[in-house]
Amino acid sequence: MPTIGLTGGIGSGKSTVAEVLAELGAVVVDADRVGHEVYQPGTPGWDQVVEAFGRDVVDADGTIDRKALGAIVFADPEQLAKLNGIVHPLIGRAVRDKVSAAIEADPDRAVVVEAALLIEARWYELVDEVWVVEVAPETAIERVTASRPMDAAAVRARIDAQLSAEQRRQVADVVISNNGSPAELRTELERLWLERVETRSSLESD
Repeated sequence: MPTIGLTGGIGSGKSTVAEVLAELGAVVVDADRVGHEVYQPGTPGWDQVVEAFGRDVVDADGTIDRKALGAIVFADPEQLAKLNGIVHPLIGRAVRDKVSAAIEADPDRAVVVEAALLIEARWYELVDEVWVVEVAPETAIERVTASRPMDAAAVRARIDAQLSAEQRRQVADVVISNNGSPAELRTELERLWLERVETRSSLESD
């Protein structure tokens, strides 16, 4: 079964896509969740982040305040590069371990690595193919401001700090448009699952 790297910009709906793929039978490895784990208190990642950005990014409970850290790094490309240099290798190793464990536990299930930074961090080297979820910037801003405590300017800044649609397409094996309804998205995902996962599995088993 294939290992799929799933990515897309803020507000693209990649988490929704991951949920549907899980319902269809995939094991999902959430790189964002792994990212939280690699700089929990007591880890080398925590030590490195605090050393690089100071105690101001530490919350009252001792965890990294992601909102405070995000305000720093998304306003300054050099700071973002510094953070990425710390956490990307840590997350990459953890994701690789989780993918290997999932395949060993059940070789007959597809594995999906959901990662906003799949391309930037070169985690696509861990997967067989890359699926990119796309959405119009205006739609992304509308969705995010409706569901998170972020204003339009903050969402726009996050979009501008991420790869462009064209850059993602250069790496993509599959491009999924999520500008339509949830029903349209699910129909497209069911088609892709049949063509690229179930059919591939049948061919490999013959």
